[in-house]
Amino acid sequence: MTAVSALQTRPLPAFSQDGLVDSLAAAESLEAGLRAVGALLVQQGALAGAEWWRPDGDCSFCLAFSTGDARGARTAIPLDPAGTLVLVGEPTPDLEQDIDRLRPLLRHRWIEEQLATHATRLARKNEALEDFAALVAHDVKSSLVYAQRSDEPREAMTRTIELVDSILEAVRVDQDGPPASVADCVQQALADLGTVQADVVASATGDFPFPPAALRLVLRNLLANAVAAGAHRIHVSALAHGERRALVVDDDGVGIGSPDGYDTGPQLGLALCRRVADRFGGALELKPRAVGGTRAMIVVDGSAG
Repeated sequence: MTAVSALQTRPLPAFSQDGLVDSLAAAESLEAGLRAVGALLVQQGALAGAEWWRPDGDCSFCLAFSTGDARGARTAIPLDPAGTLVLVGEPTPDLEQDIDRLRPLLRHRWIEEQLATHATRLARKNEALEDFAALVAHDVKSSLVYAQRSDEPREAMTRTIELVDSILEAVRVDQDGPPASVADCVQQALADLGTVQADVVASATGDFPFPPAALRLVLRNLLANAVAAGAHRIHVSALAHGERRALVVDDDGVGIGSPDGYDTGPQLGLALCRRVADRFGGALELKPRAVGGTRAMIVVDGSAG
């Protein structure tokens, strides 16, 4: 006799509706609460299994979790707007009514979590907009000054427009997007800068855990700072130790602390690089090199997440 058939033939134990409410209300999240409800129903023999299918956008659903046995008769209970709870086995009418009474609490918790998620997205967008405004002002001003001094101002103005487009792309980027190809981002950053009076060598390959648009912006600023500090040679490399990843930009410029050094002036570009790196779980570190020049490192500690 299977677990499902045994469930169908033996009398079900009396079940406390308060227990379902307490399990759902005490959980840290709606998913954790529904997991607790499903596990409780399976443990007490009221069901063979349970599944929660949550909304996934575009009128589709995804399986958030499954507990117990997935075989047997299936009863779908809509939890609008929180998706559908699927009961595996033969739930009694009383049990269905008990779960139905959870709807107000389910709706409340779903809306609460959606509002929290929305608020977090808005906060990130506001921060991104602040970065955007400062970064546009910084890069456009630098590009316009270059255009005024250039023998081909039209080409310089075209590059300025392309820089603004790249900034817009970085602002809109999703934090959960695909990782960046280091080699591609170095090439794109150099293309943004135009003619660079330095020898740039990139030995770093593979991916780095930043969105491409964000890594391109940070690299562009670090390369520009190295050139402004009088570097003749710039080397981009990568380091890894356990879950700690670092992208390194070494230069042989005048270094940190000198009157025309890497870290002098308003440091707007460095401040923005730090904010962008922080937004995507990283940090920007600057160190003087023993042989002269500056080492800039974008560090991501995977264990911290």
